[in-house]
Amino acid sequence: MARPLSQQTITVVKATVPALEQHGPLITETMYRRLFRNNHIAALFNQANQQKGTQRLALAHAVLAYARNIENLSVLGAAVERIAQKHIGYAILPEHYPFVGEALLGAIKEVLGDAATPEILEAWGEAYWFLADLLIAREAVIREGIEAQPGGWTDWRRFTVAERQVEAEGIVSFVLRPEDGGPVIAHRPGQYLTLRFDEAGLSGVKRNYSISSRPNDECYRITVKREADGEGSSFLHEHVVVGTVLETTPPAGDFHLANDLPRPVMLLSGGVGLTPMVSMLEVLAEQHRDVPVYYVHGTSSPAHHALVRQVQEASARHGNIVVETFYESAEETMAHPGRISMEWLQTSTPLAEADIYLCGPRPFLRYFVAGLREAGVPADRIHYEFFGPADEQLAA
Repeated sequence: MARPLSQQTITVVKATVPALEQHGPLITETMYRRLFRNNHIAALFNQANQQKGTQRLALAHAVLAYARNIENLSVLGAAVERIAQKHIGYAILPEHYPFVGEALLGAIKEVLGDAATPEILEAWGEAYWFLADLLIAREAVIREGIEAQPGGWTDWRRFTVAERQVEAEGIVSFVLRPEDGGPVIAHRPGQYLTLRFDEAGLSGVKRNYSISSRPNDECYRITVKREADGEGSSFLHEHVVVGTVLETTPPAGDFHLANDLPRPVMLLSGGVGLTPMVSMLEVLAEQHRDVPVYYVHGTSSPAHHALVRQVQEASARHGNIVVETFYESAEETMAHPGRISMEWLQTSTPLAEADIYLCGPRPFLRYFVAGLREAGVPADRIHYEFFGPADEQLAA
């Protein structure tokens, strides 16, 4: 268990909140620049998030939230879990933490200059290692749980692409089977894989992809939309064929269907955000036929709507799943025209009684997370997944 923070450290860290509000993004940008002088450490990270600036902004929000809540860290429990799960995905180990701590303190000193007194650096050093110890302990528990299950593993494992299937315009599924022929750990529906492309010929690239298949002990399926500026997705679409070897860490992520479902379940997705929802539907159809389910999905057109057959089949097996689809195009279909709206959800679904799972592009999440909270849905019944680093201001 981490040693409690001293009152002196708590006082000093809280006093740095105004400086973090003003200089936080520059501090985290500087931290990553210093950190990535070490090529081994740089190779652990998804560099696309660095290039876009999303990772340093997410970290700046997280550091600020840590400083603001350092007297009541229980409110950061969800953020700590999300970070720990990401670290499992990227194979971050305890021996990597000293490099980050050194880079963070160096960045604080570099950006704040003389204002970063020895007292402030000492306090932030203690605060960093307090949080690091919490994460290291949690990650150890997660790894032990994974290794204890049939098919569990840690670090990177080689998988072969066993099937490749075009699902819709610009969307392809890949079925991955372990090269060693052994079993795999059954994922929790909603979790993702972290792929490394080095063995396939794209060195240094790592990406997270939600698992779209039902949990099983043989394989995983990912369903990937080709993004215009997506290095990983473009490589998958253009170069990855049956027989290609990719590497992945075990399934990770704190966004997943709960084991106990005391209320109706609503799944809400936009675009390729349907991928974890299909995995959830498979489990709901097999294990929770007594739970009413509402699945609402929106995409641009029928041509861009993937995994339709899988949703229909799961719905039929369950017997109490209502499926509603929205297409932005004006084509004549059985779907609703336009985009999903909060007004429609409030009048057409059991919003007030359901547990709600959301996945989609960032604007989609911003609109619905904020809208659901404004509609009075309790925060503990709103569950959502991010594409890329978590934006702590998502629902602000």
